[in-house]
Amino acid sequence: MDLIKELNKERLEAEVTPVKVGDTVRVHVKVKEGSRERIQVFEGTVIAKKHGGITETITVRRISYGVGVEKVFPVHSPSIDKIEVVRNGAVRRAKLYYLRGRVGKGAKVKEKL
Repeated sequence: MDLIKELNKERLEAEVTPVKVGDTVRVHVKVKEGSRERIQVFEGTVIAKKHGGITETITVRRISYGVGVEKVFPVHSPSIDKIEVVRNGAVRRAKLYYLRGRVGKGAKVKEKL
């Protein structure tokens, strides 16, 4: 059991941006196309956080061309370049799955002042 914990400690990212549910974030993802590598940005609202430690993931949702798009990002993955918080959301729940049924202004999360 201790061996697994030590391996997980080695794999943890040193500097991880503290992200909370409701925040609007920009996730910079490394995308490999053939022999080239580029960074693609995915911006949206964090609607869920799961697990902890090495297996921690965040679910980010955005509306793209009128269609809701959700992506699950492993926080400690080497394919994640960085996560930057654009704005902090004022929410009172741990999971914001109710945003899936909302459209337009109803799908917005208020900003924490």
